[in-house]
Amino acid sequence: MKLTVIGGGGVRSLQLARSLVQASAALGIREIVFMDNDAKKLGIFGRMSREVARRLRPELDFRLTTDAAEAIRDADYIITTIRAGGDDMRVRDERAALDLHLLGQETTGAAGFSFAMRSVPALAEYCELARKLAKPDVKIFNFTNPAGVVSQTLRDMGYDFTFGICDTPSSLLVSFAKLKGVSPERVTGSCYGLNHLSFFNSVKLDGREILPELLEDDRLYTQTDMCFFQRDLVAHMGCILNEYLYYFFYREQAIEHILSAKQTRGELIADINRGMIGELSGMDPERDFDACLRVYEKWYGMREGAYMANETGTRRDRGAWRFDPFAPDDGGYAGVALKYIRARVTGERLSMTLCVPNNGAIPGLKDTDVVEVSCDLENGAFTPQRVEDPGELQMELIRRVKLYERYASEALRTKSISKAVECLMVHPLVNSWSLAKRLVETYVESNREFTRGWH
Repeated sequence: MKLTVIGGGGVRSLQLARSLVQASAALGIREIVFMDNDAKKLGIFGRMSREVARRLRPELDFRLTTDAAEAIRDADYIITTIRAGGDDMRVRDERAALDLHLLGQETTGAAGFSFAMRSVPALAEYCELARKLAKPDVKIFNFTNPAGVVSQTLRDMGYDFTFGICDTPSSLLVSFAKLKGVSPERVTGSCYGLNHLSFFNSVKLDGREILPELLEDDRLYTQTDMCFFQRDLVAHMGCILNEYLYYFFYREQAIEHILSAKQTRGELIADINRGMIGELSGMDPERDFDACLRVYEKWYGMREGAYMANETGTRRDRGAWRFDPFAPDDGGYAGVALKYIRARVTGERLSMTLCVPNNGAIPGLKDTDVVEVSCDLENGAFTPQRVEDPGELQMELIRRVKLYERYASEALRTKSISKAVECLMVHPLVNSWSLAKRLVETYVESNREFTRGWH
């Protein structure tokens, strides 16, 4: 079996490599290819990833390439995690929104549409290559943001072999298992909504419902990503909230925090990545791997420690960040893809959260709407679990953002400026024709180097 990662020169490649390699023998993965069109980053993070693979499983064929065709040819599975335009474009996207006093967060906020203007054309090219060169039953797992809009658009374009993946729901369940002092596989949950806009209306330990006691546990609000929410809101909603819902429920606070911090998340990440790459550029990832790893841990620890800190005013305390290639891996976003592969390879019946067509799972949405929902997998087929009582407050927000995603998909597929204005106008974090028009004018102009034909 061959597994390819498009975007293998990203800073998270080491974690991805550890996850994939640790699972490779059990799943029959004999070949892993990390591809990136940025040769410099591939020469740093790709080579460090290859060294992780060598230490874990030296007999595995783990290769690096800048040639997309070589990477995709005969692939059984592909993971896409790209950043078209790089960190600098993210910074421009977010600042353009903040200049209008709008949230510029790159997935949930208005800047996500600009990111999608670059992501979708790039991913469509890889999907076309996969149709021509990969195995006939290839599956593509997309982690490229904004995952909700991107997944909807790719499906609307006919790429029905693509799945949106996100590690937020599975990471939440892992954090609940830690609270209970049990292994992660003993905790399951029922998740529904959209990417970065989802809810858990059930969490079970060994089949026993524990959601009410979780919501009353003080540690939930200090030791998990529920720390971003006040308890009265959680009590009002009566469920577990995806951390990105912070931007909807505390919109004005998020904007004020970012403006007060004088630095957006994109600017912080750009500074960290610049410092990390600068320090690692003069080092040899194979001969000086341990020294490279210390540099990587220092910079990546800054990134993790500052996660959502500027936006929320809350800093997560998780201690010093360390990367051990041999440490048991909870999978992250690679774990979502690996769980699907395991179900398909072994025939084992499993449940997991994916971004897939609704097909009646969430009432009030179209069957073709891509949603983030718990699915049952068996022999490679997935069935979204039906949500019987999603809640009026939850559905009001889900429906509104889904309308934005539908319009965004149409705008991206037709390159229509008027449709782009429509989609941002209905977005709850924009909610204005005049502001949407100004944003679209800015984004069409700033993306001119990466996109053509918008009219």
